[in-house]
Amino acid sequence: MKISVIGLGYVGLPLALEFAKHFPVIGFDIREDRIKLIEKGEDPSHELLPEEFMGKNIQFTADPKNLKKASFHIIAVPTPIDDHNLPDLTILLNATSLVGKQLKKDDCVVFESTVYPGCTEEECIPLLEKESGLCCGKDFKAGFSPERINPGDREHTLTKIVKVVSGCDDEALDIISKTYELIIEAGIHRAGSIKIAEAAKIIENTQRDINIAFMNELSIIFNRMNINTYEVLEAAGTKWNFLNFFPGLVGGHCIGVDPYYLAFKAKELGYHAQIINSGRFVNDSMGAYIAKQTVKKIIAQKKNVSEATVLIMGITFKENVSDIRNSKVVDVIKEFYSFGVKVDVIDPYASKKEVKKEFGLDLKEKASKGYDAIILAVNHKEYSMLNEEYFTSIATDKQFLLI
Repeated sequence: MKISVIGLGYVGLPLALEFAKHFPVIGFDIREDRIKLIEKGEDPSHELLPEEFMGKNIQFTADPKNLKKASFHIIAVPTPIDDHNLPDLTILLNATSLVGKQLKKDDCVVFESTVYPGCTEEECIPLLEKESGLCCGKDFKAGFSPERINPGDREHTLTKIVKVVSGCDDEALDIISKTYELIIEAGIHRAGSIKIAEAAKIIENTQRDINIAFMNELSIIFNRMNINTYEVLEAAGTKWNFLNFFPGLVGGHCIGVDPYYLAFKAKELGYHAQIINSGRFVNDSMGAYIAKQTVKKIIAQKKNVSEATVLIMGITFKENVSDIRNSKVVDVIKEFYSFGVKVDVIDPYASKKEVKKEFGLDLKEKASKGYDAIILAVNHKEYSMLNEEYFTSIATDKQFLLI
């Protein structure tokens, strides 16, 4: 059997390389510049080491015709939201159409992209049938196995996380399960249906989103009471069943996106998902809240806001990764701009070119001096080693704000 993996991002590339230990693999991506980097043994997502590319039976390509050589296809492409927080399936459907055009009798197609329950069977499989002229279940098999990769996590890697799998019928489920079993050390969970597997994935991230939203709301309340939120959580955490969540900016391409997919489907079914939408509202508001609170403190120090300079440390969506997609740090920056505050942004992981292209912001190589406030927006390991002397050296005076 030859396997193809469509989409060589932070999900698809490690998956392709892992399968390439057991099967001939075709790694496909429409971006030729990405293919050229990968062929040199470089991971564009900066997650994999060069040695992880060595000794693998894999062909990287941007030519969709090469997909015809494979009989087991895995689609692992992004599923973002649009400017109105609605599901944007463009990339997924384009990838599905592309595979459908190369699909042969007895092939199997597995989707790993996070979607709302029902999307695979309502949108993707019909498109495969349309493009191929084949019938799902009879001529080819299909299934859904959600990705669970955690960027920047060297402990919970692909093979060490239980894999949820599902299929269009029992035969498909068996084929897909046995294929993934060859690489997943943690084991396989066979879901009862494709919709169950889709729903399981989407509530994993929605649950985290809601819990973090609760912490963010608590931080707002406790701030008004002049109580340190982290000390409250430390005290509450002494109880064995207290859930260990903390306030923060919730962005990225998973937790900051997936709840909108579930809320969209709920609305389509005539139900307004109140808790999910409330959690999203709180988390989407935190960037502006942080900036406003900082501005208030600058004013309280009798400084002119329009002449103030703020340093923001970190712009990636989470610590120790280079991914800037849907970073909520940008909301903090935009709110500062609305007050006329000058902002410098640094990040040891983010690409200067990508930040400029995505957000129109100029990333500085290093911090300058004379900052009225310093915001540690992303907890990169490099920042955790900095001491008080460092922050004092780049601030205007000893009355600077460190947030």
